[in-house]
Amino acid sequence: MSTATRTTNTSPDVHIADSHDLIRVHGARENNLKDVSLEIPKRRLTLFTGISGSGKSSLVFSTIAAESQRMINETYSTFVQGFMPTLARPDVDVLEGLTTAIIVDQERMGADPRSTVGTATDANAMLRILFSRLGEPHIGSPQAFSFNVASVSGAGAVTLEKGGRTVKERRSFSITGGMCPRCEGRGSVTDFDLTALYDDSKSLNEGALTIPGYSMDGWYGRIFSGSGFFDMDRPIRKFTKRQLDDLLYKEPTKIKVEGINLTYEGVIPKIQKSMLAKDREAMQPHIRAFVDRAITFTTCPECDGTRLSEGARSSKVKGISIADACAMQISDLADWVGELTDPSVGPLLESLRGTLDSFVEIGLGYLSLDRPSGTLSGGEAQRTKMIRHLGSSLTDVTYVFDEPSAGLHPHDIERMNALLRRLRDKGNTVLVVEHKPEMIAIADHVVDLGPGAGADGGSVCFEGTVDGLRDSATVTGRHLGDRARLKDSVRDATGALEVRGADMHNLRDVDVDVPLGVLTVVTGVAGSGKSSLIHGSLAGGDGVVVIDQTAIRGSRRSNPATYTGLLDPIRKAFAKANGVKPALFSANSEGACPNCKGAGVVYSDLAIMAGVATVCEVCDGKRFQADVLDYTFGGRDISEVLGMSVAGAERFFADGDAKIPAAHKILLRLRDVGLGYLTIGQPLTTLSGGERQRLKLAAQMGEKGEVYILDEPTTGLHLADVDQLLELLDRLVDSGKSVIVIEHHQAVMAHADWIIDLGPGAGHDGGTIVFEGTPTDLVAAETLTGKHLSAYVG
Repeated sequence: MSTATRTTNTSPDVHIADSHDLIRVHGARENNLKDVSLEIPKRRLTLFTGISGSGKSSLVFSTIAAESQRMINETYSTFVQGFMPTLARPDVDVLEGLTTAIIVDQERMGADPRSTVGTATDANAMLRILFSRLGEPHIGSPQAFSFNVASVSGAGAVTLEKGGRTVKERRSFSITGGMCPRCEGRGSVTDFDLTALYDDSKSLNEGALTIPGYSMDGWYGRIFSGSGFFDMDRPIRKFTKRQLDDLLYKEPTKIKVEGINLTYEGVIPKIQKSMLAKDREAMQPHIRAFVDRAITFTTCPECDGTRLSEGARSSKVKGISIADACAMQISDLADWVGELTDPSVGPLLESLRGTLDSFVEIGLGYLSLDRPSGTLSGGEAQRTKMIRHLGSSLTDVTYVFDEPSAGLHPHDIERMNALLRRLRDKGNTVLVVEHKPEMIAIADHVVDLGPGAGADGGSVCFEGTVDGLRDSATVTGRHLGDRARLKDSVRDATGALEVRGADMHNLRDVDVDVPLGVLTVVTGVAGSGKSSLIHGSLAGGDGVVVIDQTAIRGSRRSNPATYTGLLDPIRKAFAKANGVKPALFSANSEGACPNCKGAGVVYSDLAIMAGVATVCEVCDGKRFQADVLDYTFGGRDISEVLGMSVAGAERFFADGDAKIPAAHKILLRLRDVGLGYLTIGQPLTTLSGGERQRLKLAAQMGEKGEVYILDEPTTGLHLADVDQLLELLDRLVDSGKSVIVIEHHQAVMAHADWIIDLGPGAGHDGGTIVFEGTPTDLVAAETLTGKHLSAYVG
């Protein structure tokens, strides 16, 4: 629609500038969207719903928010754009009425071990200034209270040009930082088990080093042999003390190997820089296994885990050091800061109070500022990102939220609803991707996508009010009024896992028996201690399989077939049937098309402009060499097999000439978690959050285990998909497994055989068992969870 057409319909009393009150989307085709066109009201709360994989994220994040961010980036100079990520224009015909988009997603916060809740927000920076002004004794500037700044001093001669003459002057400098010198601001020290690093009965040439990647066939071998520090053919146990020290601890030293200048460094400092610089969760599985085997982390004895130097800990305000302040529960810290009244730092105190009060208001008052940011759940990370926007004076901004109810108890969802309304009432456009009925209920406008998932989705099924959605015949409309029914009978436990004296984080010496052979749900408000109890006491035991919330990692070369291990038996079957190597049937190995290197598309880098991806002309997007496609199995070539849906492939590999039991088993698990519509060869980067979580669930269900622990498996699931998940959990229990679910969804609670409720509040107000029993007994109980479950089941 043109501007001229719109102005003719505008009342003469309304200024033309006030007519731009809609975000117009025409012809959106990103991912599975099918020429979607719709109009979204500005300065209203619009909620996008639909089953997982229906196209919600493609529309909201990959189209509307992505184009807004791209257009803002284009306002910078080309020089500045050269340092920014280049964003491709979404596949859409027209986007009108966009405003600045602020995305508040569920991506985990940085896994850097130096990042904490305090450093990820502005709270730590303000506290450091506060202590540098009011702390007694005074020890220096704000950086004297930072655990990321080391104390450094030095002196020497410098050469200067003065009055046309070159003169030398002696200069000295000193930086006072707050970093603990023992642990270098990490709060923990590492102790290496040397027997896990090398086999001392072998020489280096015989492969003594057992560290991942340390092969003597490549550069490591050339550097070690060229260093001349030790004999490569002598067993390590026969090394002199000096030689062993050079192998393990030598600081970076310049050496020359075969005429090339290189740096030799001892094995342990090399491991500390390459492997331990990452958070454990960000490591590749084989690296993580090595680190767990070879290295023990103990609290730093010098700073007692506070990360701060003795000087930083000695300076206090009203008897509290900055280490004490960061260790406090944020709700308590807010009270303490509220008692400070020094007018010399009045504006700083006001800003700090506002930030801390936002933590409490958003339901994160139970955290502490020294909590590593990598340990926050997806929901906690999203709410932490929200904090900087709550007090913002900006208006006419588009805020985009991805399931803000994730990780929230029904009691906490009420508070989240109030916050979303507050952002809208300041004159902002709020777009929310969500499934929970309690959040759908507060929307001013609802867009329901579907009707199915993947290729069966990507269309707008409904636009309008919540009441209109309820009366519609869409999947969401039919399920919006769903209420779970309590079980008539529950299963009897076959045993119990005993937990005694659990005191991790905020737990208060908890004793509890977790029943075996049944479906157990562990619930309670956010921060009550659920994850601390289950992950801290039960995870890691023999036969325990943990399916947590950590995101699955994968590039555009990864797909469901590679992630689940499905491709391995398929490649072997193709190889055996055709008498060739399995590597030919991998697009990441020998069978890859030489033009696109197995990507299926050719990427053209246009520097500051967004890169262009075009379908490979040689393989026509099939990713394989032409001669590889001549080999067939069951009448299909490898590209045709990878183009099948999970449901189609499950039938194909079930029997007949194409029968592969190992592949069929994996495909059955993918179908059981509701992913039958996915193409087995589609890139992981095109999957939604809910699809990725269910893919992870299907992959880990194949592990040998008697006890399954699932951490909020309903995250990203539509109301219709929750029933399918419950059927899957029932099948697991009926097959003799024990299933423990950490969950807030009332439908899952109602379906449980046994419920353990923690609380009564969060942080130091939680950490105790407030209820143990059946769902029927919980409904009659007076706990917070009991009241919400009672209202839900009616």
